[in-house]
Amino acid sequence: MISAASPGTPYHRLARTGRQRWWRSLVGILALLGGALLVGCALFGVAAVVAEITDRPTDADGLPVFGPVVDTALMVLAVAGALPLTMAVTRWVERRPAGSLSSVLGRVRWRWLGTCLLTAAPAIMVMLVGSHLLLRATGDEMVLVGPLDAWVGWPAFAAGLLMVVALVPFQSAAEEYLFRGWLLQAFGTWLRSPWPGLVAQAVLFAAAHGWGTAWGFADLVVMGLLCGWLTVRTGGLEAAVALHVVNNVSAFGLAAAFGGLAVDETMADAPWQLVLVDVLILLAYTWLVARAADRRALAAVAPGIGSPDQAGGDPVADGGQAHPDGRSAWPVRVG
Repeated sequence: MISAASPGTPYHRLARTGRQRWWRSLVGILALLGGALLVGCALFGVAAVVAEITDRPTDADGLPVFGPVVDTALMVLAVAGALPLTMAVTRWVERRPAGSLSSVLGRVRWRWLGTCLLTAAPAIMVMLVGSHLLLRATGDEMVLVGPLDAWVGWPAFAAGLLMVVALVPFQSAAEEYLFRGWLLQAFGTWLRSPWPGLVAQAVLFAAAHGWGTAWGFADLVVMGLLCGWLTVRTGGLEAAVALHVVNNVSAFGLAAAFGGLAVDETMADAPWQLVLVDVLILLAYTWLVARAADRRALAAVAPGIGSPDQAGGDPVADGGQAHPDGRSAWPVRVG
């Protein structure tokens, strides 16, 4: 039997259902770790067999090398595998609807996701241009995507871009569903306040990207905190997913254009110039999305039986009106 959260439950407490027990989240962590190991082994096992058959070379770590596009696709697929895995653990271990990871309505609010995508797109463009100008002004290069004068040509760019558009959105969503979704809600089964979960998932999110520079680590923590805050504030993952997808597609797209797919650096290796601009853009995006959620009266808590949300969604916001108690379960207005 699948159990849902009670009406009025904020996002971070949606895992606290009638079937929730203190040990389910611990079992879920073990299942996620074991599942991720199996997915990774299966994926790279198949790659190793193909490499052996096609006589591909190996790198210093003994891993097969297929070229920048395929190698990046394998890495992206390994992360994207966390998306169905997280949903399976939610459904079969925690015995609750997998849709409760998406939002307080138990599903993706598609029109709200579209609004967030339209907000994220110009924000990321400003970030990319602004950080590039600041890097040039201080005599540094955009090391994360490769030298900007190394155009790879249309055939190579088309192959890379196709891979990016097809796979990177799932990789980005997987990270959000794991960290801002499942992990944040796991803490919510034990603690009423969202803040311990918000801090923990942000630090773990940054750590998962490896250690590069202190600036890069701090930038990832800030992104994790703000995306987590928006998730609870808006009652769903749409704002975080939109920002992450646009950011990663843009970064991987630039890398595909200028020969940076083979570059090992990530945002964990970001210089201070990129971090400075990125944090300002993250704050601006957070403010804009919170304002848009206010204007739409977006549901931030689980609706009651018979509410407009349960009947099929609000015709204006595809998220419905806020709970009658407003946001009193967790007052988090901007400012």
